[in-house]
Amino acid sequence: MQRSLKEIAESVQARLSGDGGVQVSGIASIKTASAADLVFVEDSENLDLALASPAAAVIAGEFANGTTGTKPLLICSQPRLAFARAARMLCPPFQHQAVIHASAVVSSTARLGKNVAIEARTVMGDGAEIGDNTRVGAGSVIGANVRLGKDCEVYPNVTIYPGVRLGDRVIVHAGAVLGSDGFGYVRDKTTGRYEKFPQVGRLEIEDDVEIGANTTVDRGALAVTRIGRGTKIDNLVHVGHNVRIAEDVVIAAQTGFSGSITVEKNAVIGGQVGIGEQATIGEGVMLGGQSGVLPKKVLRGKGVAFWGTPAKPVREYLKELAVLGRLSKKSKD
Repeated sequence: MQRSLKEIAESVQARLSGDGGVQVSGIASIKTASAADLVFVEDSENLDLALASPAAAVIAGEFANGTTGTKPLLICSQPRLAFARAARMLCPPFQHQAVIHASAVVSSTARLGKNVAIEARTVMGDGAEIGDNTRVGAGSVIGANVRLGKDCEVYPNVTIYPGVRLGDRVIVHAGAVLGSDGFGYVRDKTTGRYEKFPQVGRLEIEDDVEIGANTTVDRGALAVTRIGRGTKIDNLVHVGHNVRIAEDVVIAAQTGFSGSITVEKNAVIGGQVGIGEQATIGEGVMLGGQSGVLPKKVLRGKGVAFWGTPAKPVREYLKELAVLGRLSKKSKD
């Protein structure tokens, strides 16, 4: 979609330096840009590269004030964010057709909003509710009494167990499983056998959450598993029963959450992190990749990075590594 730089600047709240009538139709990196593309830079070191590229215009930070060159500049305090917003203008999401495919199996008691798309081989159970402008991809299973909000995007082969609640603008990528039973068993001390503990709670996913491909989020055992507004979960993540994740949390791939964990708002969790049951990850805490958090451990400190197993503040962890390195060298000597 073609847009003028003036339109984009106004939309992303950037200050325009140069010809606002220039038209752009795409986005790209500096290395791959063509003459119709918009690019961005976050530091002065790359500004010259961007200006020398074939791109039509550059989104840059305040460091670009006073820069003269052959290209128009869109100057703002958060160039990456402005670029993401511009991308939505230039590359709008695919507009689905409001149609129920002939091969879909939709219960007569299911309720569908306006402009809903139900693709091939989808199964929708009794009492399910689908909000306006929501699309359910091919081969998905929407269980009984599931509620999907407005403007949701459910990609192919997603399974949503009965009773799960999703808010508005939720994105669920292919192969995800939402609301499955948690891993809960009771051992009979007499026989040594395991018997299933009830998994009859709920799963509630709030507005603007995105869930990656092949991720699994379990329902609560007796209570609720909850994913807070705006949280973004990567591919291949497992969230156990009774976990409560607050708003605007970011979770990278292959992370595993045991049961009854609390993650407070704005936490950032790296890839392949393992967190033990009943642990608490405090507001704004950052967990480095492959960190391990012991059961019932509480990690706190806004903006504090933790790393290692068991996870410790990164400075403390690196000091310990240095000491171990010196001891190892001494033992070899």
